Amino acid sequence: MELGERLNHQRVKHIVGSYQLQGEDQEAFHRCLEDLLAVYPTPLIELALVETLVDRWLHAPLLRGCEFLTQAHARLKSWQKSDIISTIGPAQFQEITGLDPAPIFGLPDAPTASIQSMI
Repeated sequence: MELGERLNHQRVKHIVGSYQLQGEDQEAFHRCLEDLLAVYPTPLIELALVETLVDRWLHAPLLRGCEFLTQAHARLKSWQKSDIISTIGPAQFQEITGLDPAPIFGLPDAPTASIQSMI
């Protein structure tokens, strides 16, 4: 695994750890997560995790484990069929994750690259 890929995976793991999304069966969760990482670009996974988190905050209790990843995966699949419409902006992404939003949303002063081009 290249350094850039490892850093991207660390970002995903940071989100997972920050919100303790792995649930009870950590081994199953990490297998499910690795399956997603093998198929989808990491920035899209990050956005799907955060979008799912925000959506699930409205419905207590917060899902965890593979159930949570199943919902994030459904979002990823829906983005493959249509445009990616995010309810979260760069500032909100950074507030929720503590991570730089540039890999997902682009640099503020640069021409915006479409998130759709990641799929």
